[in-house]
Amino acid sequence: MEEHMMTGIRIARGISAAVEVTALLLLLRMDKIADMFRLNAFLGMVGPIIFITVSALGLAGSVGAVPWPKLLLIAAGIVLIVLGTR
Repeated sequence: MEEHMMTGIRIARGISAAVEVTALLLLLRMDKIADMFRLNAFLGMVGPIIFITVSALGLAGSVGAVPWPKLLLIAAGIVLIVLGTR
């Protein structure tokens, strides 16, 4: 089970890296600031989705290894990070 979670985290981070590198290559070819701004807005949406996905996988993989009070603190921290960056 834990190995599946670790694989999921690796895949999510790999997808994130691929999206970022692809965006960089697109930015290098763009010549309009409006197009660059739209692409940057898209990247602004992808980042939190990856963060939440990786955090959820990490929490799910830690359920048996970390005491419940600490898991609740970690989950609260994730919620606060998401709310704080809105």
